[in-house]
Amino acid sequence: MVSKTKPSDAPFVKKKMLVVDDHPMMRLGQVEAINREPDFMVCGQAGTAREAMESIAHLKPDLVVTDMTLPDKNGLELLKDIQALHPGLPTLVVSMHEETFYAPRVLRAGGRGYVMKSEGPEKVIAAIRTILKGQIALSPSMSGQLLETFSAPAGKAGGTPESRLTDRELEVLRFAGEGWATEEIAHKLHLSTKTVDVHRGKIKEKLGLKTTPEFLRYAIRWVQAQDKPAPFPTMPIVSSKQTSRRC
Repeated sequence: MVSKTKPSDAPFVKKKMLVVDDHPMMRLGQVEAINREPDFMVCGQAGTAREAMESIAHLKPDLVVTDMTLPDKNGLELLKDIQALHPGLPTLVVSMHEETFYAPRVLRAGGRGYVMKSEGPEKVIAAIRTILKGQIALSPSMSGQLLETFSAPAGKAGGTPESRLTDRELEVLRFAGEGWATEEIAHKLHLSTKTVDVHRGKIKEKLGLKTTPEFLRYAIRWVQAQDKPAPFPTMPIVSSKQTSRRC
């Protein structure tokens, strides 16, 4: 007689996470926090968008936790790539950049949640659980702000001047503020210098900037304001065996 397996006898399967961050210490902190959860495990790590896409294809994670700024590609572009090649794969952005500015862009790019690094590991874990339930993970204040934006009459929604920029224009503004020349920006974004100049012109128009020096000063100040360092979350040290687990 063949015995039937009861639902409670089914093997326990942990949810697999891929952690993407170009700062090794920050990445390690997230790995340790996730691996401490009994039903989670980190199946892989990546430091670039390219490594992330390769790891997703190979490891098949249940969720991706990624930083906003990566050395080879903007985090928004990574989210779009993930949704194009792996539709339905949930992603959580954990970044030092201001939530009120980037969270709406993350959601439009296909992300399912946004947590600032200054919030600490508990908020990251809570956000992961929220997303795995099929919900959006944002702070209460950000959720309220989005509701106000969507419920506001057409043309009355607030926001910063930069919120009028497209994702590509935002990339050009950031690179300009970091000191990259037009040719270097074109190379990084795989665009022609003429296209970069067109983006710069649209940025100046949207932000009310008249001259190139005025544009550059604005870009530098904006980058400096965005790149305020986030405090590193304190994590207890775990064994190398625990942090080296793979799918």
